[in-house]
Amino acid sequence: MLTVFLLLFPVAAALLLHFAKGNAARVMALGAALVEFAVAVYAAVISQLTAQTQFEVNVPWIASSGINFHVGMDGLSLVLVLLTAFLVPLIILASFRHDYPNASAFYALILFMQTGLIGVFVSLDAFLFYFFWEVALIPIYFLAGVWGSERRIAVTFKFFLYTIIGSLFMLAAFVYLYFQTGLHGAARSSDLLAFYNLTLSSDQQSWVFWLIFIAFAVKMPIFPFHTWQPDTYTESPTPATMLLSGIMLKMGIYGTLRWLLPIVPKGVSHWGPLVMVLCIIGIIYGAIIAIRQRDVKRLIAYSSLSHVGLMAAGVFSLTMIGLQGTVIQMLAHGVNVVGMFFIADIIQRRTGTRDIAELGGLTKNTPALSVTFLVLLLSTVALPLTAGFVGEFLLLGGVYQYNHWMGAVAGLTIILGAVYLLRMFQRVMLGPDTQFTATIKDLTGSELAVLVPLIVLVFWLGLFPGTFMRISEPAITQIMTIVTR
Repeated sequence: MLTVFLLLFPVAAALLLHFAKGNAARVMALGAALVEFAVAVYAAVISQLTAQTQFEVNVPWIASSGINFHVGMDGLSLVLVLLTAFLVPLIILASFRHDYPNASAFYALILFMQTGLIGVFVSLDAFLFYFFWEVALIPIYFLAGVWGSERRIAVTFKFFLYTIIGSLFMLAAFVYLYFQTGLHGAARSSDLLAFYNLTLSSDQQSWVFWLIFIAFAVKMPIFPFHTWQPDTYTESPTPATMLLSGIMLKMGIYGTLRWLLPIVPKGVSHWGPLVMVLCIIGIIYGAIIAIRQRDVKRLIAYSSLSHVGLMAAGVFSLTMIGLQGTVIQMLAHGVNVVGMFFIADIIQRRTGTRDIAELGGLTKNTPALSVTFLVLLLSTVALPLTAGFVGEFLLLGGVYQYNHWMGAVAGLTIILGAVYLLRMFQRVMLGPDTQFTATIKDLTGSELAVLVPLIVLVFWLGLFPGTFMRISEPAITQIMTIVTR
């Protein structure tokens, strides 16, 4: 029942928030998120390091159609549930310095989204997976559309349109696969294992691959399905940006690992080379565009696009090291990008601008901000002993095994990342003094409460990556076995 609790508790807390106002809503939301995190950690502690699904619940949902409420967690699911449960309370705490109108609705939407995210990671039925996939979209649409910046309406509508169209492609594929399970007199089922056991021709797998892949490619996003991402990340309120970049994009990567690879392995084998080319283009494109950005938040958005391209390339390398690197990099990227967007928000609140050209000399009066900013930045650059290094090392190894030339080109992400991130840090923190140099204040206690846990995890992942690799390895091994059989 732990899975059901993790799934439904945020919804219950969100409903209760409607009876709270102002500071009470913030405190209640944070308390609920901390309870969720504690239960997720407990689940990780008592779980067994096997490929078997644990904490499983499987009851009829639409019994006459063979559709069940089937949820559970293996190591891959558990890692992403832990990431979600870890980041959500920090995202809520990061918003405490803002006075958002209608705070109860704002924090309730964050908790509703947490349910959608966890639902995606624990669903073992195709239509349940699709249901939570859409549930996660609704709260972020309102968070970005109501509390975003001036261009929020147009930007959010574009994001919604991209995502909903991609989701409909996936739904069409699931409906087709569902009817395929009913051939030769068998009972129809939308269960994940029923889809795994289908025997589809190469042609069937080829077009089913594209229907499912487009939905996941939009969500990650990877080139050329990315055009919604920079504007949405920039115009959304910082907590929404953190949810989008830190957790929501992992839905697409997770879906590729859990659903796409095992269901249509021949389709993956046939179209994988093209997808790898798109991923490599996205890596370089995102990095080059990031170099030219003047807005700190927009630069981080393009940096995220570049790193996501590398994660997707690791998945389609179809190597054990590439898939394990993807899992570790999902954790590292979640920690790094949430921290970086929070730093950008801190600087904007203190100076009123995110324009790199208008900033400089901030480090003189902000030693704590400077150190935390630098640690998160170096982890994003993949400095050894930090979280970013382990994931990128494994990912580049996987891509290199797939194709030496692609591995070499993908490796440019580290060099280009160092160029745009270190240059940004030099100009914003170490550049010539500006009007903000003498007046800017250092981190407050609540801001340190957000950043310190992130930095602890940066070094934990960098020094002891086996903590999480041992959890996910049996599930990744099982996926590789299904794909290569």
